[in-house]
Amino acid sequence: MSKAAVMTSMTINSVQAPDGTRIGYRQIGEGPGLVLVHGAMMASKDFETLAGLLAADFTVYVPDRRGRGRSGPFGPGYGIRTEIDDLAALLEETGAHYVFGLSAGATVALHAARALPQITKLALYDAPLADADGISPLGWLDRYEYEMNYGKTATAFVTVVKGTGDIGGVAKLPRFVLTPVIALMLRLNKGTEDDPSLGDLLPTVRYDVGMVESVIGDKDFGALGCDTLLLGGEMSIGYLRDASDTLEKLLPDVRRVTLPGVGHTAALNDEKPELVAAELRNFFR
Repeated sequence: MSKAAVMTSMTINSVQAPDGTRIGYRQIGEGPGLVLVHGAMMASKDFETLAGLLAADFTVYVPDRRGRGRSGPFGPGYGIRTEIDDLAALLEETGAHYVFGLSAGATVALHAARALPQITKLALYDAPLADADGISPLGWLDRYEYEMNYGKTATAFVTVVKGTGDIGGVAKLPRFVLTPVIALMLRLNKGTEDDPSLGDLLPTVRYDVGMVESVIGDKDFGALGCDTLLLGGEMSIGYLRDASDTLEKLLPDVRRVTLPGVGHTAALNDEKPELVAAELRNFFR
């Protein structure tokens, strides 16, 4: 399905979270319900292609997580419980039982699966969760906060890219090359409610980081009651591969697949979502 066809076929809906916040989501396809939970500095629009590839087999629901797109603000007391409640509201509204999460969205999905028995199958891509060998995945946070506080948005963006290994090989480019390119991109990229710009999404990173940071070291998943697929990229940054190694040992019913030649953001529109879709289709179907 072409991207234009996906956009035309998608419907826009919303559900109310327990605290009254509106959670907007996109919907496409027919079949068992599958929710795709995006990561940091992303929105539902980043999964349009992936959703389209899965639409022949599933009814795919792609929410904008709080603070992005058509969803309401983070609100006071935001944290992992807020994210679980938001996902629970969507599952109740749609009757979906399958969940896929990428990066920070994988952290949300994993903790939600532990709390919500209605999730019967779970797929995680590069969850930055387990504190493998005492190495923190958030060592770049202080620099990001400093740069954001002083209005250095382009350099803050570069810090996030390099810290997470996002956007494939781009993260390997030197800062002096990346920064002016990112600065120009941020100036030219004007966002909308349906398609938030990178400049709109950049401030939301601190919320994702705080949420992930609050659960690092939580390894109590031995009683997880659903089948789990651990996905990751061969080229994903080292601490994400280490985290998957740790999770593979912790989760009771788990299968591990490493996708060759791709990195952390393979599921996004312009990368290799067909590789991710093939694994998700096999697992959930």
